[in-house]
Amino acid sequence: MRSPPTDFSLQADDEQTVITAMKIFLDGEFVEKKDAKISVFDHGLLYGDGIFEGIRVYRKCVYRLQEHLERLWHSAKDILLEIPMSPEEMEEAVCESCRQNGIVDGYIRLLVTRGRGDLGLSPNSCPNPSIIIIADTIRLYPEDHYTEGLSIVTVPTRRSGPAALNPAIKSLNYLNNILAKMEAAQSGALEAIMLNDQGYVAECTGDNIFIVHKGRMYTPDVSNGALRGITRGAVMELAEAEGISVRECNLTRHEIWNADECFLTGTAAELIPVVKLDGRVIGSGKPGEVTKKLHAAFHQEVSTRGALL
Repeated sequence: MRSPPTDFSLQADDEQTVITAMKIFLDGEFVEKKDAKISVFDHGLLYGDGIFEGIRVYRKCVYRLQEHLERLWHSAKDILLEIPMSPEEMEEAVCESCRQNGIVDGYIRLLVTRGRGDLGLSPNSCPNPSIIIIADTIRLYPEDHYTEGLSIVTVPTRRSGPAALNPAIKSLNYLNNILAKMEAAQSGALEAIMLNDQGYVAECTGDNIFIVHKGRMYTPDVSNGALRGITRGAVMELAEAEGISVRECNLTRHEIWNADECFLTGTAAELIPVVKLDGRVIGSGKPGEVTKKLHAAFHQEVSTRGALL
């Protein structure tokens, strides 16, 4: 792999920087979007063999970047993938990707694939993992859903169990979640709850889930098939700072239907209220006070905790 550049030619030093074309970080170089290509023999494409992180930028602050990189390295270790950069080099490459594209508020998709190899599952034919960093913008849900709340459903597709693929690994293989997302769309919903093989709530197709009941917060334990989300952890910290008890435990749909409040968390989704599940109104049918308080607290910290551009 080519070494990452250390003296970048383009620096975005303020909001007035004019970006003529999107630049993608690809194996140590910034290339135009139209030139950002990988081999058809890359095992990330052929077999979903690779890992990723989704990271947000708020007012030129890459939110909790070190936590995202730590999770990336943990995922890499789990699948015996050697990342050909140090965490410090990766942090600089992520930040420079934002500068190159004039990102003030945006979304970063960081991928490490197994790299180009032969046909066949074995990673032994892939000597050079590939690193891709895309710095762009994202809007997962319409704005009115943050003020009025989501109506979601439970779908038939079950979450892959930890014994099959540990949810702690953010792998490139998201077909399980995509099938659930398609089922949600067929029911007219933007998001869906996925159960594990025991019938307990695991998570949604791309978000973690919380409920509030009698002043306490509850969320599925990660052993049930939920990802240990960065935003999930942030909201748990904020709740505890507000004096709100948080418990990780088994949850069924019964607990969600009869909760006082419900909300989802995720890097792209941030914190979004849920007011109906499977046709059952949750609480008052409006975003609750705890949800609104945590949403406000979350947005107070996002531009101050992370790597500054």
